[in-house]
Amino acid sequence: MDLREKKTRQSIRNAFLQLRARKPLERITVKELAELAQISKATFYLHYHDVYDLSEQMQNEVIRSLLDSLEKPDSFLTDRKRFTRDLFSAFIAHENLTNILFSGTQAAVLPIRIERGIKEHIFSLMPGTREDARFNILLTYQVQGAYYAYMENQQKFGAEEVMSALDEITDRITAKPGN
Repeated sequence: MDLREKKTRQSIRNAFLQLRARKPLERITVKELAELAQISKATFYLHYHDVYDLSEQMQNEVIRSLLDSLEKPDSFLTDRKRFTRDLFSAFIAHENLTNILFSGTQAAVLPIRIERGIKEHIFSLMPGTREDARFNILLTYQVQGAYYAYMENQQKFGAEEVMSALDEITDRITAKPGN
């Protein structure tokens, strides 16, 4: 990709983030995006199919970056408390972009995509876990439940208080049946 193409793509992305911070994805038009990016609509379509394609590509980059920032994404297998803490540290580190790209109708997309990415990573390391019901249910519960518990409560109670409660819940749900 040459420098001019990189600058155009960056201009489109910056304009999209400006618009997306102010309005829902469904209300952003290619016309207003192109005007803000100071490009033609035709130039936009050289790079993206529509605003949904642009949004999805940017979301995928944030998800990939978030997952890459986890020191040990497979720590779910050995230290679930650390996994949860690392995951929330990654969420916080990417908070500005995730708040913009995953707001409104896109809010539920983030934890679903994070869970999917973590599962694929773990499945590549341990293929047998793909069909393990308990494993899959626990991972879904931990990623989805912890994400929503954190997002709903962190401002009111503080990050450490929420993480402490999540640690306690993690201990309870991951205990072997019968203990």
